[in-house]
Amino acid sequence: MEVNSKRVNQQVRNFERTIQEYQFKEPFSRFLTQFYKNNRQMGSSDRRMNSRLCYNYFRLGKAFSNLSVLDRLCIAEFLCEQNSAVVAVNKPEWIEKSTEGIEEKINFIEAQFGQFLDDVFPFTSLLSPNIEKRSFIISHFIQPNLYIRVQKGMESKVKKTLEKNEIPFEELSSQTLALPNGTNLQQLKSLDGDYEVQDWASQQSLNEVSVPPKSSWWDCCAASGGKSLLLLDKESNIKLLVSDVRLSILRNLDERFEKADVKTYYRKKILDLSKPVDHIMGEDRFDGIIVDAPCTGSGTWGRTPEMLQKFKTSEIENFSTLQKQIVKNVVPYLKSGKTLVYITCSVFAAENEEITQYITDHLGLELENQQAIIGYDKKADSMFVARFKKP
Repeated sequence: MEVNSKRVNQQVRNFERTIQEYQFKEPFSRFLTQFYKNNRQMGSSDRRMNSRLCYNYFRLGKAFSNLSVLDRLCIAEFLCEQNSAVVAVNKPEWIEKSTEGIEEKINFIEAQFGQFLDDVFPFTSLLSPNIEKRSFIISHFIQPNLYIRVQKGMESKVKKTLEKNEIPFEELSSQTLALPNGTNLQQLKSLDGDYEVQDWASQQSLNEVSVPPKSSWWDCCAASGGKSLLLLDKESNIKLLVSDVRLSILRNLDERFEKADVKTYYRKKILDLSKPVDHIMGEDRFDGIIVDAPCTGSGTWGRTPEMLQKFKTSEIENFSTLQKQIVKNVVPYLKSGKTLVYITCSVFAAENEEITQYITDHLGLELENQQAIIGYDKKADSMFVARFKKP
């Protein structure tokens, strides 16, 4: 491949400055937005390359910490990309191996530097039992797809519009499409409200849940409403309460519901479910409760790989404690014989199977089903879902 070494060196300098300024106090995507505002001299192509280099670098986690930043970047680019100008300039002897499969690339790097996968994700002893360790770790070198859920009745329109605009997609089901990461759908104004950006795993989370017409549901950690929209897609004729601890996020939910043209009447409450809420909930009782619990998000780190370098295992216990508090405080509002759905986007047993054990042992609910939703073999997130019945 033909490269401009002067331009590549400038791109590496931009990358080094970005990494040096980032202090892990906020999501990297948010940091980048402000960083680019402060560095308007960087053109759009420079920004795209800088973002790529940074995200690939984070995908190494804490591996190769004894090497220079440039050497680590070269390894990251080699593992994550088929063509890399950074590798061509700094490690030209690696080029002939650049188009090989990821396993071959890993073997090539290990032959030179030793085994490193356990340093990429040094938390494998904490994984849920159904997570295949090696496949999960390797998935972090592969950028996930962009997934959308198409509104019922809009399938033909959405697919025809994508085809007309020469946007490639894979149809996983009539409503689930996979697109290349970075696809700009905002340019397709004619599709506003016809689809939701929602990862494949998230779209599967309510598959085993029955939603009868006119039933009452509480999405108690609603955030911006992704699970509520999925619920309404299954059955729109329900009574719905959404709650979250943050007013701002519920406002985002309102905007998202309006864009999706939601006709169902819904109520909103600002609730801190880490504490009892008897004084607010009163006589409210529900046929179904969705607990999409706050968690480490470890099943989504392929999208936020900076977490591989930032994460501390003490956070697992903090989230586990919060998850138990939330479930304990919502169970009293579930009607007898009805359904509670517990969901995380975590791959850690302490947030998944250990919480389901707590729910059955201490809260008296009957576990009907639990499963890890494996997405790391589909360029998607991985999640966990458990369904309970209250006796």
